[in-house]
Amino acid sequence: MECMEEGYLAKIIHGDGAKEIKVGEVIAITVEDEEDAAKFKDYKPSTSDASAAPKDQPAAAPPKEEIVEKPVSSPEPKASKPSPSPKGDRIFASPLARKLAEDHNVPLSSIKGTGPDGVIVKADIEDYLASGRKEVSAGAPKVDTALGYTDIPHSQIRKVTASRLLLSKQTIPHYYLTVDTCVDKLIDMRTRLNSLQEASGGKKLSVNDLVIKATALALRKVPQCNSSWTNEYIRQYQNVNINVAVQTDNGLYVPVIRDADKKGLSTISEDVKNLAQKARENSLKPEDYEGGTFTVSNLGGPFGIKQFCAIINPPQAGILAVGSAEKRVVPAAPGPDQFKFASFMSVTLSCDHRVIDGAIGAEWLKAFKGYIENPESMLL
Repeated sequence: MECMEEGYLAKIIHGDGAKEIKVGEVIAITVEDEEDAAKFKDYKPSTSDASAAPKDQPAAAPPKEEIVEKPVSSPEPKASKPSPSPKGDRIFASPLARKLAEDHNVPLSSIKGTGPDGVIVKADIEDYLASGRKEVSAGAPKVDTALGYTDIPHSQIRKVTASRLLLSKQTIPHYYLTVDTCVDKLIDMRTRLNSLQEASGGKKLSVNDLVIKATALALRKVPQCNSSWTNEYIRQYQNVNINVAVQTDNGLYVPVIRDADKKGLSTISEDVKNLAQKARENSLKPEDYEGGTFTVSNLGGPFGIKQFCAIINPPQAGILAVGSAEKRVVPAAPGPDQFKFASFMSVTLSCDHRVIDGAIGAEWLKAFKGYIENPESMLL
């Protein structure tokens, strides 16, 4: 809940997960001065009406009056300044909006508030960022020629990425499963489909487009992997939304392909290209990257990495790391001395062991490998 007033949180009456809270019931107490917070350490709201409180608990009456009067009186000073004022006047914004603007280096003077009496709220900052206007530079790198290093300020996307990756590695028990998949049939089918795409004026399909489709179908076949952990239950998602890792000059983005199991290959390819372009332009909106249920990270095709282990994107329970394809010599039928060349691609599944048991992870990789090695089944 976004608070319109600055101050200090003195007491939480109803915390996270509280249920059956009545309308008008006090859920928390804030104070203007930090030293006043200690006065409410042992405070408990009365179950009776406010009128009975002075007789039973005379000491608790002043805090109650302070809580009741604060929201009533607070709009009055704002009435004289209903919107962000001209240069030199005070700009009214909620604490959360100020923090968000500071993190993104957004000047509050350039934003018109839509909150009560023209107060700038969180949604105003998000709309400003989503409108395509780039965040202000975090500052020039600091160079020390004597010691030979350069201090590069953190961008906002770098801060968010660092925070989420640290949270993932500290709180999610990772384990990893790796399998090699033969991609000869996949490459052959991609060649034939691209010929049809060119004839119809469409764009070419990439191997990663086919990997995304196979991932989505495997999640539909093994839905336990399309889940996330909470302290009270495991949430299993009905939609298959695949986040795709995209590296840009600004940092790492993970736009989402929604309902990837239901989309055709050409639609998936078009979505990936459009979202990757928006990521490079730093113009992704929250709906472009929120709501994913599983992530695919491919360092094989673009960079030639043979195999790697990716970090799970919370609150998801799995991420697939895709390596490069390489030719290998393998036995060929019918004789034992017969050999042939085949292309193999290594993939590694990172799993949250709280959600995905080892056998379930292996079952998912088996389903994924089946779609990759028999790609025609993805079209059925």
